[in-house]
Amino acid sequence: MTLLPRIALSLLLALGLALGLTQAARAFDTRATAAYVVDVGTGTVLLAKNADQPLPPASMSKLMTLYVTFEAIRDGRLSMTETLPVSAHAARYGGSTLFLQAGERVSVEDLLRGIIVLSGNDACVVLAESLSPDGTEAGFARFMTRRAQNMGMTNSAFTNSNGWPAPGHRMSMRDLGLLARKLIEDFPEFYPMFAEEEFLFDEKESQNRYNRNPLLGLGIGADGLKTGHTAEAGYGLVGSAVQNGRRVIFVISGLASAEARAEEAEAIVNWAFRQFAEQQVVRGGVELARAKVWMGDATTVGLEAAEDVRTLMPAMSAGPLKAEVVYTGPIEAPVKQGDKLAELVFAPEGLPETRIPLVASASVARGGFSARLQTVTGLLLGRLQKGPAPEASPADPAAEGAS
Repeated sequence: MTLLPRIALSLLLALGLALGLTQAARAFDTRATAAYVVDVGTGTVLLAKNADQPLPPASMSKLMTLYVTFEAIRDGRLSMTETLPVSAHAARYGGSTLFLQAGERVSVEDLLRGIIVLSGNDACVVLAESLSPDGTEAGFARFMTRRAQNMGMTNSAFTNSNGWPAPGHRMSMRDLGLLARKLIEDFPEFYPMFAEEEFLFDEKESQNRYNRNPLLGLGIGADGLKTGHTAEAGYGLVGSAVQNGRRVIFVISGLASAEARAEEAEAIVNWAFRQFAEQQVVRGGVELARAKVWMGDATTVGLEAAEDVRTLMPAMSAGPLKAEVVYTGPIEAPVKQGDKLAELVFAPEGLPETRIPLVASASVARGGFSARLQTVTGLLLGRLQKGPAPEASPADPAAEGAS
């Protein structure tokens, strides 16, 4: 059987589906040189600016050191109460530190909080050297690079554990967003530490106790994750916030100041929650369209979503949402109820295209002899009514080229 091209059936999402929402949300014109914003529940990417470009991540790359450390704790290779030695290499780091001294020992729990809340470069190195395959920070960085690649972070490479400026130490904004989601979902027991606003590690350095995340404590649902700043990278932030059960993750980089970072981050959170809303667009088990069936005991089969589907829509209602049911047909019998046969495709203005699988609402058996004869007869009659294809004339270039 020769299949026809993909067939598109236009329809409006309404009534049995959901009231459509097509008004475009205002696009966010970020001052960041690179940015990535995603709605976690639906996976909808709300903003992507240079999102796949590998860039200096500064301290935001410490999230990878934390992820690998959390894995080691989960696997029993490290414990929160265990104390680790501070090497001379770790103590030599400047920038944001815990002012660790070579030869002292620090608990894993304090090291983790020192990284999350205080962005301690030296704390990262202590953990890195303890977990490194060869005992060095460089060896740990190579391991992190391989682990990141395996996790799908294909635009990430590490040369150290803390984001200290170095050639080749790069991450993309999309990779950082993926890593943030993995931290939240894979380690819920550790994630609350990212919302801690203070951690006093050393009373002699009492001013060094505040979390640098500018969104914590603003009452907008922010609960993580990590700031970053170097002269090369500018000011950046991997952030996340929850409002009414809906989580958004965002990554920004390249801002000119800490103040600009704070303003941009809060503006992005407000935009993501106010301009978009999660909606149920399809009810499972509700027939949306019918597809033609070839050689079956029925000529059509119903198409429906297997379950309720929720997705992100612009928050301002402006009429029904146009959608298409797309499938390659006619569909050859037999068809089993639940077989994936088609897709519901729609793209609210200002948002990426959404494709929802549609399945057969009922089974269609292969037709008997009379049903197949009727199908073939109908096909032949249709061809006869169209008449024979016109022959190419000698002047036709296509005919002259044939031999």
